[in-house]
Amino acid sequence: MVRLTINGKTQDIDVDPNTPLLWVIREQVGLTGTKYGCGVAQCGACTVHLNGAAVRSCMMPAGSVVGQKITTIEGLAKGKTLTKVQAAWVKHEVPQCGYCQCGMIMAATALLAAKPNPTDADIDAAVTNICRCGTFQEVRAAIHDAAKAKA
Repeated sequence: MVRLTINGKTQDIDVDPNTPLLWVIREQVGLTGTKYGCGVAQCGACTVHLNGAAVRSCMMPAGSVVGQKITTIEGLAKGKTLTKVQAAWVKHEVPQCGYCQCGMIMAATALLAAKPNPTDADIDAAVTNICRCGTFQEVRAAIHDAAKAKA
């Protein structure tokens, strides 16, 4: 049994503490925005926030994050009001297939929280997620647009 706080809701989850956080989020909690991509913390499809920092959840044991604040893509928007990053993603029509985009948005959101006016080099260093559709230019444009947007 592990006690996790996901998107502001604390819950006891009957799972082996060594189970990857990704699978707890998807299978036990039912939040499917966080995706499985590679399983080795390289592609970023599984990116969530842990205490505000972007982390890869596929290799992180659920037991190691007890007592910490976990945010998934489902926890970003307030009701039907998108965050400035989500709104920029829509404005710039970033997704093609869309599979990696939740992880990209999570990485971009954490970046902007840490560096409100990032350079291209900052974006390249912080958003290391893989997009097989090649939307990296649109991602960069959306991040710059979100940085300029009012909160």
